[in-house]
Formats: sequence, structure tokens, C-alpha cells
Amino acid sequence: MPDWRSASGPGGRALVIGAALTAIWLLMLLVFWLTSGDGTGAPGWISAVAALMPLALIWMAVGLARSVDALRAEADALRAELQHGSFYRADPRLPRNTEPDPQRAERPAQAPTVKRVQPPKPMPQQRRADDIARTTAGDPRQTSLGLDTPEAVDLPATTVIRALNFPDGPDDQEAIAALRETLKDSDQARLIRSAQDVITLLAERGIYTDELEAEAADIGAWRRFAEGQRGNAVRAVGAVRDPDMLEAATTAMRADDVFRDAVHHFLRLFDRSVTGLMPQLADDEIAWMAQTRSALAFMLLARAAGLFGQTE
Repeated sequence: MPDWRSASGPGGRALVIGAALTAIWLLMLLVFWLTSGDGTGAPGWISAVAALMPLALIWMAVGLARSVDALRAEADALRAELQHGSFYRADPRLPRNTEPDPQRAERPAQAPTVKRVQPPKPMPQQRRADDIARTTAGDPRQTSLGLDTPEAVDLPATTVIRALNFPDGPDDQEAIAALRETLKDSDQARLIRSAQDVITLLAERGIYTDELEAEAADIGAWRRFAEGQRGNAVRAVGAVRDPDMLEAATTAMRADDVFRDAVHHFLRLFDRSVTGLMPQLADDEIAWMAQTRSALAFMLLARAAGLFGQTE
């Protein structure tokens, strides 16, 4: 039933207009019936359909207008959240406010387990010859359908990796700054938003990326994955093998269409991003990237989706 008290919110104007049109139409029907002849018989079913059809169309239009307004409000809220860099709230166990809580120290049992991903030690200036060859040769495969032309942003690989891990809280200024820089790139911004959505959906199902344990990164498998190989050739990329977590993720994907669509969207974006980023990374940077929250979510969900050709 329409909530008339929310007339000032999204879709409220549509409710008012729909009610006004309904009243006008009913008044017109009343006038018509009062002035239409001797009234010897009740209106037939055709007359009833003709009388009720405009009402159905009016309220179908009202429902559509309210849905559009709700989607617009949700998009505005998401845009505002992105502009304020509040991605550290991807885990619902984290506090909703952005100011430090002075009482938080008194409630240690409520604080989430935070995974601190440390960057690798500074690399020497000279890289391996095959790394340089991959970087200069480029990737001949098409990684975009060319449907849009996002503005190119030259981002250091370390900045993207820090953004993929998300800030640990409002005091993690280095990660927040990296996230803001990464969001300036349209392609990376889509991946970040998708990763946040998936991490939040996983947390709602009791699967927290901070609690995922992964085996040591297989650098060769990651490079083969970036070169386009799939199936058992890159099986070691799926280094998250916890059977309970995998079972929970698989069950959620089978039971929830919204969750499954969000997962597939995230897997495609992460695949494309890693394909473009990998030639710029040294071995220890790949290992660092594989420890990020986004990569852990990717390894879990890709294995649950059967991306690595596994049979277990």
C-alpha cells in the first residue's frame, strides 16, 4: 500500500499525481453513469474493463516512476560514498562512522580481525629481461570492447595494489590516498566498486576476506593466467582452498541470482585488470597483490565458480 507520509521522498510526487488522476477518473465515471440514459441495466463486463483499465495504467506508471526515483537515489548515494572514499566499510563488522570511536578500545571483542598487507621491499633498478620484454611488447589481445573511451590515467602498480586491499580504517591514510588516486581511472574504479560489492555480499553470508587463508602465491601460475591460459594450467592461482568457505560461496552462488551476477561481474573485471597490470609487476609485487582483499575474494570465488578447471 502506498506510504502517503513519504510524499517528499523518492517517488512521492508520483504518488500524489497518481492519486489526483485516480480521483479525476472516478469523478468522470460517476458523472458519466449519472447522466447516461435511463440506467435500465448494470454495466457489462466490457464497460467494467474500460472503466478499470485507465486506473491500472495510472498505477503501473506510478510504480515505474517510484522505481526509477529509487534507483536514482541509490546511484546518488553510491556516488557520494565514492567521493568520500569510505571503502573501508566494506566489512559490515567495521564501524559505520568515519570518526575514531573513543570507546572502541573498551570493546575489543567487537573489533574485526584486520589483515595488514605489507608492500614488498624496494626493488633494484634492474629487472629481469623477460619482464622488460613483456612490458615493452604489450598485450596484442583485445581487453576492451571499445564501447567507451575512458580517460587514461597513469597509475603506479603499487597504488593499484594498495587500492585493491582497501583501507583498514579511517586512519589508514596511505591506503585511502591510493584508493582516491585509483578511482580517477574509469576501468579501475569499476573494479574497485565491484570488489567492494562482492566483499560486502560475502560478509553478509559470514565469509570475511580478513579470515581467508591462502597458500603462497605461485608466480608462474599468475603469469600464465595473465597471458590468457585457463583451467588446470593456472590451478595454483586459486590458492584459497578452505572447504567450508568454498561450500558456502558455492551454495550462495547457486541460490542467489543477484549474488551470482555480482560475482561473475567481479571475476570478469578482475581478470581484465590483472591481465593489464601483470606485465608491470615483479615477482614480489605479484605476491603482494595476491594477499589483497580483492585478490583473496577473487581466488575464493573463481575456485567456487570452477574457473580453474578443478574437480573438487
